[in-house]
Amino acid sequence: MDGSLLSVDSLVVEYPTKHFRAKPFRALTDINISIKAGETLGLVGESGSGKTTLGRAVLGLAPVTQGTITFEGKDISHASRKDRRALSRDLQVVFQDPYTSLNPALEIGDILAEPLSVQGKSPTEAKRRVRELLDQVGLPSDAIHRLPREFSGGQRQRVAIARALALSPKLIVCDEPVSALDLSTQAVVLDLFLQIQRDTGVSYLFVSHDLDVVRHISHRVAVMYRGEIVEQGTAEVVTRTPEHPYTQRLLLASPVPDPDRQEKRRKDRHELLKAQRIEAAASVPA
Repeated sequence: MDGSLLSVDSLVVEYPTKHFRAKPFRALTDINISIKAGETLGLVGESGSGKTTLGRAVLGLAPVTQGTITFEGKDISHASRKDRRALSRDLQVVFQDPYTSLNPALEIGDILAEPLSVQGKSPTEAKRRVRELLDQVGLPSDAIHRLPREFSGGQRQRVAIARALALSPKLIVCDEPVSALDLSTQAVVLDLFLQIQRDTGVSYLFVSHDLDVVRHISHRVAVMYRGEIVEQGTAEVVTRTPEHPYTQRLLLASPVPDPDRQEKRRKDRHELLKAQRIEAAASVPA
C-alpha cells in the first residue's frame, strides 16, 4: 500500500449494544483497501453490508475498534476534532440525498462560502471561489442567490458536489451520490464526477449498491458482504467476470433495459442460486 493517498489496514468497527454485558455489534471485520491519488475505488454491496460504515470511519464518524486508517502517511484512526477540522481541507464528502444535505434556509452562495469562511478565506476570496465552483459544476452564476428548493434533484447534487470541492480536497467520500436521482440525471452527474477528476486529480471512495454505476466511474472495485470485503480488483474484471458467488449474484441482480437480456439474466440468476444451494447442501456433514 506504499504510495497510497488513503490506506485502510485490518479495520474493525464495533458498536456497543443496549443489553448489559452483551457483545458489541461488529459492523466491519478486517477491512483492507487503498486509494491512490487520482483514483476511484468503487465500494459496492447490498444494503446493510457495511459500505456506509466504512465511509463514515474514514471521515471520523464511526468508531475504529482495531486497525488503522492512514491518509497521506498519517494515522487518522483516532484524530482529534482539531485534526479533523484541518483534514477537512483534503477530505470531503457528498451524501446520498442532495436536499437534506443542504441547509434549506441558506442561499446557494452562502452554502458554498461557509467552508471557505471556516478556513479563514476573506469575503472577496470566498465570493470569487463560489463563482468558480458554480462554473465548474455547470450551474448558472445567478444560482448564488437562489435557495436549494428552487433546483431539481440533479442540480442540488451539483451544489453538494461544488461544496465538497470548495477547499480543493484530495479525496471525496461519495456515499450513494446518485441513487436518489433518475437514470438520465444519474448519467449526467456521473459524467460530472469523471470530468472533475480529470480536471483536478481528486480521488473518490465511491459507495454504491449498483454495479453498473460502479463500473462506469471506478478504476478498481471492492465488494462488501456482511461487513467484510469478499472480492477486490479492477473494475472491468470484478463487474463483468466476478469470481465470488456473492458478486456473481449482485451482477445478475442488476437490471438491464433490454427485455430479452433481462429475461436471460433472471434465468441465469435462478440457475446460479440453485447451483449454490446444491453446493452448500453438499458441503454440510452428514
